Amino acid sequence: MGDGSAGFIPVLLGGDANAYGMARSFHEEFGVRSRVVCKGAFHICLHSRLLSVDVTEPRLDEDDVFVRALLSYARQLHGEEPSKRLLLVSCGDNYTRLLVRHQDVLRDEYAFRVVSPQLFELFSTKGRFYRTCERYGLPLPATCEVSREEALGGWASPLPFPVAVKPSDDVAYRRCSFPGKKKAYVARVQAELGRILALVYASAYDGPMIVQDFVPGDDSAMRVVNCYSNGRGRVTMAVLGHVLLEEHTPEGIGSYGAIMTSFDDALIGCIRRFLEDVGYVGFSNFDLKYDRRDGTCKLLELNPRQGRSSYFATASGVNLARHAAYDAVFGRELPFQTARPADQVLWTMVPLSVVAAYSAEEAAGKARRLQAQGKVRQTYWGGADRSPLRWLSYQMNQRNYRRQYAECFGRRHGDD
Repeated sequence: MGDGSAGFIPVLLGGDANAYGMARSFHEEFGVRSRVVCKGAFHICLHSRLLSVDVTEPRLDEDDVFVRALLSYARQLHGEEPSKRLLLVSCGDNYTRLLVRHQDVLRDEYAFRVVSPQLFELFSTKGRFYRTCERYGLPLPATCEVSREEALGGWASPLPFPVAVKPSDDVAYRRCSFPGKKKAYVARVQAELGRILALVYASAYDGPMIVQDFVPGDDSAMRVVNCYSNGRGRVTMAVLGHVLLEEHTPEGIGSYGAIMTSFDDALIGCIRRFLEDVGYVGFSNFDLKYDRRDGTCKLLELNPRQGRSSYFATASGVNLARHAAYDAVFGRELPFQTARPADQVLWTMVPLSVVAAYSAEEAAGKARRLQAQGKVRQTYWGGADRSPLRWLSYQMNQRNYRRQYAECFGRRHGDD
């Protein structure tokens, strides 16, 4: 199918690095050019041979606009290429939420896999996700959910410090803008926690906040698992990544800068059983942290879509697009696939010099070993998408990363 005659057109909801990584995956597997529908496209999606940004609608996160834009675009594509099916893939949290809500209206025009509204509710906020995990006995850090009223009423943490502090509703929090905003915080004492909660609740955000035992360890204690569950609820792919370096800008905390393919059949098996037991469908992305205190990986978050860094799975030999297309378009159930040691790569969004300078010593050593073996893959640059304009854009992106790490590295506490 590498000639571009795959019989379907990927339509990606989102204009960021996640969408671009999916476009690369589709092109590498099927030779097709993806189409993008989004509120606005980031630089990584511009000047590309792998995708075209066909619809930019600033109000796409509004229900009626979302449905109207997708139905109109489907009619346009069916008019251009009537024999091809349209495979719709969400690449963002809010797009997934909208797709779940309006799936019945869109199924006549698009092929896609997404969970039911009832199941989505179990994962729609961190608080609900943690309660679901508890029912299934999955390892979690000790956690409290704090309402606005409790926080502003002088609530005191029952957990020992330091604690992690983050919004329960990521979608609602993302809509807010205020001085000092970070994607997540670390509080070292009660007074600092109080200042963080007061700062957040002085903004438009009024959902619960999560206060959680801070699992000790640097960036290299983080793990990420990317999965795909087919229409029957069977997990057909799962790939584990060992994070070497996270991003450190206020809005970038929790996003990954460099990941090494890793292997843990027991952990993968645990996540597979969980997804299949609850009847999950579609892409899922788990963030975990290795807790050296008891030797377990603690679940921190489930994202109901592939992650911004998910191209590392494709780079490790487990193509995300293959599993989505064979399931939703061709109706074929693929055997379970995961990465193996021979497929290990270092995936990075940031310059290798940043990985070397800011990763923990052991993590930097692992990165150097894979670099020496020529096993480095990047989302932004490489493959079939090379041009002078993309090279210039990529170089500017890498320069910005060097500046950001120099300015922001390690500044995660509330008072930083």
